[in-house]
Amino acid sequence: MTFSSTVFLFLFFPAVLAGYFVLPQKCRRLRNLFLLVCSLGFYFYGEPRGILIMLASIAGNYLIALALERWPARRLWLAVSLLLNLGLLCTFKYLGFFAQNLVRLGLPVMVPDIVMPIGISFFTFQGMSYVFDVYQGTVRAQRNPLLVALYISLFPQLVAGPIVRYETIELELTSRRETLDDASNGMRRFLFGLGKKLLLANPMGIIATEVFAMDAAVTPAPVLWIGAVAYTFQIFFDFCGYSDMAIGIGHIFGFHFLENFNYPYISQSITEFWRRWHISLSGWFRDYVYIPLGGNRRGKARQLLNILIVWALTGLWHGAAWNFVLWGLYFAAILIAEKLFLGRLLQKLWRPLRHLYSLLLIVIGWVLFNAGSLTQVVQYTSGMFTNWAFTAAEGKQALYLLLEYRFEFIACVLLSIPVVPWLSRKLEGRPWLEPARMLPALGVFALSLLSLVSTTFNPFIYFRF
Repeated sequence: MTFSSTVFLFLFFPAVLAGYFVLPQKCRRLRNLFLLVCSLGFYFYGEPRGILIMLASIAGNYLIALALERWPARRLWLAVSLLLNLGLLCTFKYLGFFAQNLVRLGLPVMVPDIVMPIGISFFTFQGMSYVFDVYQGTVRAQRNPLLVALYISLFPQLVAGPIVRYETIELELTSRRETLDDASNGMRRFLFGLGKKLLLANPMGIIATEVFAMDAAVTPAPVLWIGAVAYTFQIFFDFCGYSDMAIGIGHIFGFHFLENFNYPYISQSITEFWRRWHISLSGWFRDYVYIPLGGNRRGKARQLLNILIVWALTGLWHGAAWNFVLWGLYFAAILIAEKLFLGRLLQKLWRPLRHLYSLLLIVIGWVLFNAGSLTQVVQYTSGMFTNWAFTAAEGKQALYLLLEYRFEFIACVLLSIPVVPWLSRKLEGRPWLEPARMLPALGVFALSLLSLVSTTFNPFIYFRF
């Protein structure tokens, strides 16, 4: 069940809102229990077999966190947590991938037929962060298993993030206060996120799917660039839209998740880009992998090795395929270069050139990310820079794609830069502004519904992670 499905919009979400707010605000435990049941039902609807895996993860992390506070041998319990969570990930996400590669090496290995549970990368990382924080003394172990279960399984962020730290909502689990302002702001945030998904990500996805399905070895470079740029917009508005919807739903129920995107495409370096893109994942790897490895405290050579390790793991986290590993190593190489010398050179460049540099590398990075094989990676990226000889018919094809989706491309560009915050600051203090805030959101919702009923193309990219 996705947030942009009719089942969610017209059945599940209204039923959850009605049931939750019918319960008295002072009955916090009852409201939490209701949210937990709904969250488990949300997951069960889309992944009936995977719910047992998620429940095992919740139970294991709950017990290990208690053991960390009550018994000695704390490192042993931390190792048990790693074994549990990484064991689940490796078994259900990577075992088939490892087996396939052993077969390619000529080893007689059986490739298991394993279906990866939706959102396993997200709920295992949340469970791990909870145990790590208890180990480090940042938070106390939660005695109530239902609160740990609610923290990990809360349906807004369950299957596609953002990755929420326990400390972020620890107090809100038991003492949050739902307000009309939060509900209004949350609903508006949800509707705008829905619009990003249905009105921008989906049209860009149609273009990207069509172009990436072509034979990149013979497709003209302009068409390849249009497909790459379309996917660049698709993945941003798909994931940013989902994060907006998750944060908005959280606000309605009194939870305040941290921001996950901060206009990443205005970055002037790749280092800056990764401070603005998928902030919760970047922060997770920084705090729980990069810093424990030594960060930048053990000399330059060790720091560069740590960056390489972190980004190889980041690539692998996104998917069990070599193009994801290559994607992670690609960004590792750029980040290392910026650490060594490129960052200083960039500071001397004209700002638009720094921006162009970042966008070019980001677009190429998304080609690596979306390619179906290493062969397609090579053909597509080389074709973007070499296939400039094309017929009039092929030129018309590129022009058609641009003109057919011209309004979507313009909207994508405008909403990739902080135009909305700029307008909000300009209009701040106007007496009519606050009552009128919901009108654009309702307009976006109406257009989103029209889009929803007129097309069957409605994927969520990060559901597969």
